[in-house]
Amino acid sequence: RTGLHSEQQRMDDELVSKYPDVKGLPSPVLLKGEVVRGFGRGSKVLGIPTANLPASALEQLPQDFGTGIYFGWAMVDDKGPFKMVTSVGYNPYFKNETRTVEPHLLHEFAEDFYGAQIRVAITTFLRPEWNFDSVEALIACIKMDIAYADKALDISPESKGLLQ
Repeated sequence: RTGLHSEQQRMDDELVSKYPDVKGLPSPVLLKGEVVRGFGRGSKVLGIPTANLPASALEQLPQDFGTGIYFGWAMVDDKGPFKMVTSVGYNPYFKNETRTVEPHLLHEFAEDFYGAQIRVAITTFLRPEWNFDSVEALIACIKMDIAYADKALDISPESKGLLQ
């Protein structure tokens, strides 16, 4: 048991050390919209599906809201809340010219839900947008982002009720 616990602690410490910029937002940022098709990279290229918000959702962000990777909670057609990690920005690896909001929900859905209504509560800044040398490095980082958010939202679930 001690060996397993110390291994888990080492993994937790390593995860925390990779994210020196993590900070809770002064107040949650709430966005809503219809789930729209994105660039088709989330599921197909990265193996990490996203529930993309329409461009109009960007108007719901505070004017000074920075680009980066954030996490919080999401509801889809009033189901949930589900943990989520979202990219807000330009996805430097793919050289996007338009700013997007691309939440990844930490829940297995049986099928796509394009057209569904999604509401997100962004509670925490995880890291700035980074560029990567390879798609494999990008995927590895996204998986680490997901692992960090998953643990953090388990530790501090009080923001879960923001969308209800």
